[in-house]
Amino acid sequence: MKKIADSRKLLGTLPSATLQDLSARYKTLMKQHHPDKFTDEKEKAEAESYSKHLIDAYHFLVSIAPETHARNIEEYTLTTGTGAITDWHYQAQTLKLTFGDGTEYEYYHVPSNIYNKFLNNQSSLRFARRHICSSFTRRRLAKKTADEQK
Repeated sequence: MKKIADSRKLLGTLPSATLQDLSARYKTLMKQHHPDKFTDEKEKAEAESYSKHLIDAYHFLVSIAPETHARNIEEYTLTTGTGAITDWHYQAQTLKLTFGDGTEYEYYHVPSNIYNKFLNNQSSLRFARRHICSSFTRRRLAKKTADEQK
């Protein structure tokens, strides 16, 4: 996925980077490019733009890190194991699934043939649980609270 590669390139990290490595690299880059460090308005605007991209890239990479997945495995297993899929969207090998509890997950590098099998399968949740949820890089996009679900 282009977004993953671009985020890693911006932070200058390898795919094997841990959360600790990501955090250290992020802090170093933010110190170098923090907008308050510059007095010239043009440089300040450039630093602000760069730091926004840096923040987005860091949060994205943290959300797909194996350590993050390990920390949230119980909730993920409960959501994918018991909740129904209420909505999905597929674009450019990225599949977004919305589950019955309002949680949204994004799966990367999903080939079109797997997506077509998902569409044509009578039990889409079962197919997703067996072939998508455990096989592809994922990140949680949103979790609706109890107030939002009412």
